[in-house]
Amino acid sequence: QMVVAMDEVEVDAALLVSAYSVYGYDPTYALKVYSDHPSRFRLIKPFDPKSDSSYEEVIEWAKKDGVIGARIMLDNEPLKSDETGLNGILKAGADANIPINLHCSDVLPLFKELAIKHQNTRLVMDHVGITQPKKLPKPENPFANLDAVLDLAQFDNVAIKISGACTLSKEDFPYLDIWPYLHKIFDAFGLERCLWGTDWTRTSPLLTYREGVDSFKLTDQLTDSEKALLMGKNLMKIYNWEYSK
Repeated sequence: QMVVAMDEVEVDAALLVSAYSVYGYDPTYALKVYSDHPSRFRLIKPFDPKSDSSYEEVIEWAKKDGVIGARIMLDNEPLKSDETGLNGILKAGADANIPINLHCSDVLPLFKELAIKHQNTRLVMDHVGITQPKKLPKPENPFANLDAVLDLAQFDNVAIKISGACTLSKEDFPYLDIWPYLHKIFDAFGLERCLWGTDWTRTSPLLTYREGVDSFKLTDQLTDSEKALLMGKNLMKIYNWEYSK
């Protein structure tokens, strides 16, 4: 289903993030999808920040074919910056030379502590760093926390995924009201540290996959060269993905 949807809107390839809400820390399904479509996907899975063996687990994960990163659900449970398992994941990211994605919208101060502590680890902030709705109604002021997100641009090891951004719009397609906020993010981080994504299928109750793609692909808010960076080249550089058709 995903491959068909990608073909329909001319998306060549994508990161496949094993969904914690469905599979927990088990990457079996993601690995199966990769084995079926190795040219279309690269893999990221979440790790348990409470695990005493998290460092070794990430190191072993990074050795698997198709693996391109790891993930921490930073706001899933109360965590402190000195957690052994949490720091093990981040250190392993640096040692294995893979980025660590962080789901962190409700704990940006903790993210900041970790960005300072692990400056040799590439950190990727998920979902614009902002809590996103999964269904209607949408929040009254979805970008209320934007200043805290922009503050993290000071750290050179931090990149940001502009994934699921369309769910923050109060308008229908093409979601024009999100662009003033996105431009603030691009200006703060520099476009080269920003990565587009649809966050499909989580966003499917609010928009179609095509709407998530075309709202960026067809916009006049970005030049063609800027779209090429945001929708592919930056990802390839940050995740060391040497993709070619």
